[in-house]
Amino acid sequence: QVQLVESGGGLVQAGGSLRLSCANSGSIFGIKSMGWYRQAPGKQRELVATITSTGSTNYADVVKGRFTISRDNAKNTVYLQMNSLKPEDTAVYYCNAQRVVLGIPGDFWGQGTQVTVSS
Repeated sequence: QVQLVESGGGLVQAGGSLRLSCANSGSIFGIKSMGWYRQAPGKQRELVATITSTGSTNYADVVKGRFTISRDNAKNTVYLQMNSLKPEDTAVYYCNAQRVVLGIPGDFWGQGTQVTVSS
């Protein structure tokens, strides 16, 4: 019942910017945090940034100072503003929601959106 849809990916040159959006069109009950993860070809999925239900944020060291995660509660949407993009940021970016209902935890994922940064 949590349904996450990412958008905003694309192809940009190094130094450019993109803003990713993750809209939850399903249930919002029990969601404790949301975030962005990414997976490059041949690599493991890694955490990029998270934001809790109270607005607390954290970032991977490699994106600190360049990426900003935010949320719009009225729209049930989480954003990832990506500035000063580097080729190593190239990956499929996935939206994640962590939910606990009746004591049962669950993780929900969007379908992913491709971000490609060229030199």
